[in-house]
Amino acid sequence: MELELNGVPVEDTYCEAFDGIYSRILITAKQKWLLKKAAYNSTALPSTVFGESEGGVEKFVSPQETPDGRLGAIAQIWVAKSKNFESVLMREMSKRIRQGILVVPTTRVFNATESDKFFDAELNVGRCGDGYEWEEEMWGRKVIRVPIMFGEFIIERYIGYAEGVAGGNVWFFCDSEESALEAGEAAVEVLRNMDNVITSFDICSAGSKPETKYPEIGPTTNHYYCPTLKGKIPDSKVPEGVKSIPEIVINGTTLEDVKKAMYVCMEVVSRIDGVLKISAGNYGGKLGQHKIYLRDILQEYGE
Repeated sequence: MELELNGVPVEDTYCEAFDGIYSRILITAKQKWLLKKAAYNSTALPSTVFGESEGGVEKFVSPQETPDGRLGAIAQIWVAKSKNFESVLMREMSKRIRQGILVVPTTRVFNATESDKFFDAELNVGRCGDGYEWEEEMWGRKVIRVPIMFGEFIIERYIGYAEGVAGGNVWFFCDSEESALEAGEAAVEVLRNMDNVITSFDICSAGSKPETKYPEIGPTTNHYYCPTLKGKIPDSKVPEGVKSIPEIVINGTTLEDVKKAMYVCMEVVSRIDGVLKISAGNYGGKLGQHKIYLRDILQEYGE
């Protein structure tokens, strides 16, 4: 039986997702523009494929939802699950907080991870005070107050981390760049209304593949699905009429969160003119521990 959603064909395939480690933090600031700068600064540049970290803004929250009564943003920082993931996460969190948040005026960071595992922010962030920082209890939490030239930076001392699922994805085969942008924007926007998930690339324009002619630079373009190579290579997998294939990559605190987010993206995009087919990226099971079948998602979440 052919799969479809709102009249749009859905390829009977799966995406590969993998186990990852995330830390969910709450950033607050005095003004909205400062909050946005800190949130986007600290979550930019996905780079888990290079053994580093990636992040995304889950959502913005009201002053009624933050410990200090200021505007807030929930952000997630992810690293690949490995033998030394704790040291990698601490190093990566430190870089993103120190260079992306601490340097933005009036910002504070609080733990937003439900977990019984924590790392001590005093070690890699608090010591930015060069020994002049101090610990205090504020808003019912243990925090470190770091003196800085603008005033002070406050961070909750213990930041939690937990295991989640990263790399869930959906692909949209579109008849133009315009329809691809519309579809990608709709998918990213609908994810902003969901808790516990992020899309670290937003609209990803350049899906990659594990094998490459140049391993020294890391993953390279997934040439099978590059529309400009159709007719130039014998093994192109781009259907007739397709001019652009955006990818939405999803990380979630649970496998269920990722699956639901994939369906929500598929459903909203299937209503957009110019979307010719919906699919997902996999690499024959070489990359991830989890296979998420689109057929199963449609059966589980479809009406």
